[in-house]
Amino acid sequence: MNKNQFELIEKIRKAEVQQSERWVNYWNDYSNFHTWQFWVVLAMLIIPLIALLLFIDRRKIFQLGFYGYGVHIFFAFTDVIGVSRGWWIYPYKLLPGLPANFALDASFVPVSYILLYQYTLNKNINYYIWLLLLCLVFGFFIKPILQGIGLFRFGGKENFFLLFILYIAVGLISKWITDVFLFLSKSNKWSLLHRKTRM
Repeated sequence: MNKNQFELIEKIRKAEVQQSERWVNYWNDYSNFHTWQFWVVLAMLIIPLIALLLFIDRRKIFQLGFYGYGVHIFFAFTDVIGVSRGWWIYPYKLLPGLPANFALDASFVPVSYILLYQYTLNKNINYYIWLLLLCLVFGFFIKPILQGIGLFRFGGKENFFLLFILYIAVGLISKWITDVFLFLSKSNKWSLLHRKTRM
C-alpha cells in the first residue's frame, strides 16, 4: 500500500467512525427508547416474526426459509445501497449501529414475502400475480404511510415507483434462485435413484 493510498483509506476510515458517532448522538437525541417511533420500529421487527412462527407451513419450512433468506439478503442489499447513495433514509432505528432499517430488512418485508410465497404454494396459484399485488401494497401504500409518519423519507428525486420496481426485483430474484436450488435438489435425488437402480 503506497502513501497516497494509505492516507486516503485512513480518511475514509476516520469519516466512517465520525459518521457512526453522529448516528449514536442522533439516536440518543431523537430515536431512543423514549420515542414512540422506536416502539413502532420494534413492533415491525417482533410482530412479523411471531406471525411467522405461528403460521409457517412446517412441511415446507426449509424451502420457505431459503426463499425468505433470499428476500432478506436482496432487500437489505438494495436498502443499504439506497441509504448509502442518499436516495432515501430511515430517521429512526432500533440501534444506531444497525444498517438502514433492520426491522424492515430482517422481519417485516421477508415475513410478508414468505407468507405470500407459502400461500401461492399451498393454493397452487400464480406467484407472479400475487407478488405484483404485494409489491403494489408495499410501494404505494406501506412506504407512503411510513413516509407520512416520518419513519422514511426520500433524499431527492426518487419516488415510490422506484421502490415498487425494487420490491418486484427482490421477489423475482429470490423466487428464481429458490427454483434453481429446488431443481438441483430434485435432479440430484433423481441421479442418486438412477445410480441405485443400475447397481
